[in-house]
Amino acid sequence: MERWDAIVIGSGFGGALSALPLVEAGQRVLMIERGGWVGRGPDNWGKAGPGLVTPHYTPDAAFTVSGSHRDYRASSWNCVGGQSVFYGAASYRFRENDFLHNTDVVGESAAEWPFRYDDIEPFYSRAEVLLGVAGESRRDSTEPRRSIPFPQTLPQLSQSASRIANAASELGFTPSRIPLAISYAASGNRRGCIKCGKCDGYACASESKNDLATGIIPNLIRQGLTLRSNTVCVRLRARGGRICSVECISRVTGERETFVADRVLLAAGALATPHLLLASRLEQMNPASSAVGRYLTRHRNAVVLGAFAHRPNPTREFDKQIALLDMYESAGSIQQLTPPSDLVRAYLPVALRRAGAAFMSHALGLLVIAEDQPQAANQVSIDWSERDRYGLPGLRVHHQYSERDERIARLLIDRARAVLRQAGSLFTIVHPIRTFSHALGTVRMGSDATTSPLDTWGCYRGLDNLFVVDGSALPRSAALNPSLTIAANALRIGSHLASRATPQNMMTLHSRRTRHYLPTANVL
Repeated sequence: MERWDAIVIGSGFGGALSALPLVEAGQRVLMIERGGWVGRGPDNWGKAGPGLVTPHYTPDAAFTVSGSHRDYRASSWNCVGGQSVFYGAASYRFRENDFLHNTDVVGESAAEWPFRYDDIEPFYSRAEVLLGVAGESRRDSTEPRRSIPFPQTLPQLSQSASRIANAASELGFTPSRIPLAISYAASGNRRGCIKCGKCDGYACASESKNDLATGIIPNLIRQGLTLRSNTVCVRLRARGGRICSVECISRVTGERETFVADRVLLAAGALATPHLLLASRLEQMNPASSAVGRYLTRHRNAVVLGAFAHRPNPTREFDKQIALLDMYESAGSIQQLTPPSDLVRAYLPVALRRAGAAFMSHALGLLVIAEDQPQAANQVSIDWSERDRYGLPGLRVHHQYSERDERIARLLIDRARAVLRQAGSLFTIVHPIRTFSHALGTVRMGSDATTSPLDTWGCYRGLDNLFVVDGSALPRSAALNPSLTIAANALRIGSHLASRATPQNMMTLHSRRTRHYLPTANVL
């Protein structure tokens, strides 16, 4: 049986960025991804473009959600590049204080970072370079220390962003720019942004949004990474304190395959990662077994929409440009975000789609993000009474916000409404966001082996060759978009693992396995 130096399960921020140092070190890395490649072209701009209506948002991996509202079924994203393909490109560093103890947020959860901001700062810097983040410093008083400037500068504010910035300034706020992983000018093999406005919720047709499927994974494949797309990981088998094999099923052929590696890096996402661990009964091997799947966070998010008499964004530019972080330490962040009409159509029932699209053409939006408390009751669990087409047990997700979460969200919503009114809106409405696009914390890192399933380097306690490198590992959500922090932490862990393989060991490994190399084509 072929043996790999490392198997990476998942191709999102955690999977791709943890694989990068290993591939660069010459290790033989197999990446397993449940979904397929997302096509790029004119169709991405049309009514079939929003990710929610593509085959990549699939009931193939649906789960049941319970909590504050009635139970419902939700689908999940499965594609090469993970949610980065459809994300809005906001690329924030968590603030220095986010890595310190905060009793108001942590409560009785024992959630603690096992390192500080200075330990991850170099990896934030490298992640920004790899993702081509454009930003602007010195306007935001909460901005953490930087060792390098932003790789790109941002373009001038759009008409709608200027309107929000001016209104916020008149109310005493200090508007700052949202850092975005978008190539605004063509360079090398990257195309420049064409300002189509279809960024958040869409796969970028021009490939100027620097998602992993266009900016990172193709380069890794050229350097030797082998990618198995449309492959479902169904079980991790353990023996002698190590993962001894990874069992998978092809979504295309139904064929069952088994892979082995010296290390396994799990990056399936904050819901799918604990699902696989629990389905493999690996919580039994962890001294913090009761924490596996628990302490799920996802931010207390809402979009506040203001209606205007005239179209506030006539050029339909991507208006995710301005942020208000004046209340960051006490409440959270407010960011400009107006969902495109076609994305709104995808959410609404058929009878409401025309009216909803008409409303959005006269709307500006502000997204409020409040850090939600890690709570043991918010969790991912297994329903052994049901099985999906691959034999995996059912997935159930329970989440309910605390009174504290709701209180600070109301404060942010009030401030967002005030800014929209100052900008000239006729009225405002609030749309709560109940997705799990910012889900974190279900297999968290920590220094305490009794409360944290992972150690400082993401190693799963009880299994010395299993590492969790995605959003599951983050013990707190801060109040900012988590993608860059997931990427930086994955780089941190991947670099640590790459440094532990000495050149002599690598030569021995490759000499022993030469006869097992795959053919030249690395995409399977």
